[in-house]
Amino acid sequence: MTTYKVAGVQMDIAIGDKDANLNNIYLNAKTTTDAGAWLTVFPECTTTGYCFASFDEARQFAEPANGPTTQRLIEICKELNTRIVYGYLELDESGQLFNSLALVDPSGVKGAYRKVHLPTLGVDRFTTSGESGFSVIELPEMRIGLNICYDSSFPESARVLSLLGADLIVLPTNWPPTSGLTANIIPAARALENHVYYMAINRVGNERGFEFIGKSGIYSPSGATLDSAMHSNETILYAEIDPHFSRSKHLVNIPGEHEVDRINDRHPSQYRQIVQSNER
Repeated sequence: MTTYKVAGVQMDIAIGDKDANLNNIYLNAKTTTDAGAWLTVFPECTTTGYCFASFDEARQFAEPANGPTTQRLIEICKELNTRIVYGYLELDESGQLFNSLALVDPSGVKGAYRKVHLPTLGVDRFTTSGESGFSVIELPEMRIGLNICYDSSFPESARVLSLLGADLIVLPTNWPPTSGLTANIIPAARALENHVYYMAINRVGNERGFEFIGKSGIYSPSGATLDSAMHSNETILYAEIDPHFSRSKHLVNIPGEHEVDRINDRHPSQYRQIVQSNER
């Protein structure tokens, strides 16, 4: 059995201060790497903050996918010999704004994701929904799926990533107090129902009157809590990931008497309503 240690950093973020946020990322990544972490996950909008008041204000802090912030984080990965998932505001060539994630390592950007499900909250009021869909980042060690915050409220998001072969789904978030029950219930449920490892990594602190609640957690494919921070203080979570365990979807408790396979036991022909377009 080969396992890989992962870390999630529950941290405060300074709105509009990329230098301060990058320094905080560096210091925390050094801590997690020194502790043996193979991958470190940071919250949603790690480099920029979230509670922007307008598109024009948010646009000032957005960058192309391969912008200077990304290049700086690749350099951090080179120095520390590690991998980082972080959130940022992405500005594409057409001028559209996206709430995005990237996974970088010493060789560059290994994968990226644009948030699909957008609440009427914070910067998401001014961003565009990602249209490239869900995909899994194939690394030699494991397969990683990316979601962001509100995506977790739509079970189809994690299910698609599971069907695409994800061993681990990471969910950087910016959960406010109204998301307390979401933090308590949803991540473990998504892990259990898809038999995958699941990391929900939230921020803390206050930003323009919004409080962020922490409550980060890392969950096993059985839905068990591997590490959690059910508070609103800065902290680091750790867990060991065994890709072989998440890939063993057919669970045999008693051969022929008690077996469960949450992938092959599905009946997709009965789920047509899920993919019907909704009227707005």
